[in-house]
Amino acid sequence: MEAAEGPGAGRGEHEPGSRFGCASFNQDSTSLALGTRTGYKLFSLTMAEKVDCIHESETPDVYIVERLFSSSLVVVVSATMPQRMNIYHFKKGTEICNYNYPSDILAIKLNRTRLVVCLEDSIYIHNIKDMKLLKTLLNTPPNPSGLCALSISHSNSYLAYPGSATIGEIIVYDANSLNPVTMIPAHDSPLAALAFNVSATKLASASERGTVIRVFSVPEGQRLFEFRRGMKRYVNISSLSFSPDCQFLCASSNTETVHIFKLEQLGPSGEDQADTWTAYVGKMFSAASNYLPTQVAGMMCQDRAFATVHLLSSGQRNVCTLVTIQKLPRLLVATADGQLFIYDVDQLEGGECKLAHKYRVFGVNDDKDEGAEPAGSGVMSPVQSTPSYAETAALPASGPVTATLTGYSEDSGAKKGEVIPEHEFAAGPVCLDDENEFPPINSCCGGTEGGRGRRW
Repeated sequence: MEAAEGPGAGRGEHEPGSRFGCASFNQDSTSLALGTRTGYKLFSLTMAEKVDCIHESETPDVYIVERLFSSSLVVVVSATMPQRMNIYHFKKGTEICNYNYPSDILAIKLNRTRLVVCLEDSIYIHNIKDMKLLKTLLNTPPNPSGLCALSISHSNSYLAYPGSATIGEIIVYDANSLNPVTMIPAHDSPLAALAFNVSATKLASASERGTVIRVFSVPEGQRLFEFRRGMKRYVNISSLSFSPDCQFLCASSNTETVHIFKLEQLGPSGEDQADTWTAYVGKMFSAASNYLPTQVAGMMCQDRAFATVHLLSSGQRNVCTLVTIQKLPRLLVATADGQLFIYDVDQLEGGECKLAHKYRVFGVNDDKDEGAEPAGSGVMSPVQSTPSYAETAALPASGPVTATLTGYSEDSGAKKGEVIPEHEFAAGPVCLDDENEFPPINSCCGGTEGGRGRRW
């Protein structure tokens, strides 16, 4: 699962010269991609006891690297050419194509049908099979962090991005039909993180304050859950990720704590509600919330973390994901200093998660200034008088938008303003939707071989 905001969600993580440019899990969290000044590497995550490096490249200053599921397609952006997106078939060692854009690329999201490129003030939606530009969303609210989320569902290919630069409005856009779906007034403060669940029926969000995490239904936009990460201090939430079965949600930040929340209703929910004092109090709070002011009712419905992880250090950029590896539920955390932590999660009791394995996936040879261990060592809201952009964008589309980016061609791009033509891949025919390249659509549920009662 990709982290909210995509691994590498903050603008600071994309700045040339940053120590580690990016860290991202692929869409089903079966591999990890890491980039630095000296190149990028892809790692297999199918076994907890062993993390294999399956590919490495010496492309300098990589600050975005995204792999499409378990396929050979990888998308790379380097700080040496921050306006160019390069798409490679890494197993063949060939470039499929490249595109140039009017300004720096801040984020790239992939699923089986779409490739989305996010700039600070525009979003480009491509058909991933032939890279034809399908839609350009121009003049989006300033989005200097490149925050956006793309669902991995084949049938519900939703894109979420900020609808305002001053408050936490979310635009949900259908990347298949190329039409707005809804606008969600999620937070009073600007957004900091977004994430869809696997089936794209839920959307999690956090604001720049980082104290409250909310979950909404998609496409309705109804608030389903509200979790309080903390009250004493504001934090920068760097990633959100649902478990494959959507029973849990994890959140990591610039603090030393990773939180795991359990998505269960505290109110009257039928015969499955446990007959306990906690359940009774939950029912009372739910009933009372109908008669209390919204702010008070919200506070009463906010749940604390079900499980937590305390990292060895704080202040490091990181990305987290919940997966099933070898039939066991795991929390994976990749940090900006080149480490990968794998924790065991008790789905019944919660509490403090146990560190199972720790890996140094980037070593001294990858960044000599770090003094790191060799790779593999270690147990590796303002009131608006006029309609906001979000409210306007949520209305039916008035017509197609003409593409204005500098497009792909054999000589590194067409002139700005030309519509990108359909083309064959530069590296020759590449069957990107072959069953050997993609996991079957009906098995895209994250992790590996979940056992009954132990699968996320």
